Amino acid sequence: MASVFPIATVQSIVTSDVRENGRHIRDLMSSASEAGCRLAHFPEGALSGYVKSQIENWAVVDWKLLREELVAIAAHAAHLGLWTVIGCNHRLTPPHPPHNSLYVISHEGRLVGRYDKRLCSNTELADWYTPGRSAVTFDVDGVRFGMMLCIEVQFPELFLEYGRMEVDCVLFSAYSDDPMFRLLSRAHAATNNFWLSLSTPALPASRLSAGLIGPDGALLATASEGGKPSLVCDRIDKDDPRFGIAIAKARPWRAAARAGGIYAERLVIDARSDDRSSFFDA
Repeated sequence: MASVFPIATVQSIVTSDVRENGRHIRDLMSSASEAGCRLAHFPEGALSGYVKSQIENWAVVDWKLLREELVAIAAHAAHLGLWTVIGCNHRLTPPHPPHNSLYVISHEGRLVGRYDKRLCSNTELADWYTPGRSAVTFDVDGVRFGMMLCIEVQFPELFLEYGRMEVDCVLFSAYSDDPMFRLLSRAHAATNNFWLSLSTPALPASRLSAGLIGPDGALLATASEGGKPSLVCDRIDKDDPRFGIAIAKARPWRAAARAGGIYAERLVIDARSDDRSSFFDA
């Protein structure tokens, strides 16, 4: 079991042409494989396009074509031996609206999991999406991954949940150019002591680029700016001495602190503690 896990965080072009998206995704998968990466992580809506941007309404979606491209991407993942996590809408039985999802495709080309966005906006709930139900994790080479989408970055309880599930890295996909997403991502990574891969689309004049964040909140690598498609290849290394405090000390201590046991045994019965309306007696 390798202690170093090479990962590619992708910044891809997202268009209304599903075939073009699929071709572009496979090209970037090949680049990730050539760079020696074990997993490639793509942004929200990377294959299907994003609602309100590339998708005007569900009637324009060619679901048959979308499935064909998913199958082609899975076959390419098997050819490369590359784990791939890709943003794509997931069709439900009509009249139920689709899920906003991340598909997990193994290095053998098998679909092994899917995360469905749980916390949707009011607009999404009204016109676009059915919310998902649960957190999803998967393990590769001793590294446990969790997944999240877009505005879910604004909900720390979701990150705490993945922390309790002993996730090593959260794959966070967004269709956004809001620089606050990176700030929030770094904060969540630092407070929960896990790596975070932030995958975003290559948008014109974007204020937000894709990148990998360490378990201390440090920005380890970033994709090119200015709306250019690219990927960053870095590594998850749980034995890296740079993260010794974050992984070996801060993470277990914070788990114990949140559980409360280390404080319960130190609580005392003291009148001065109970009295909150006066200064202490000298």
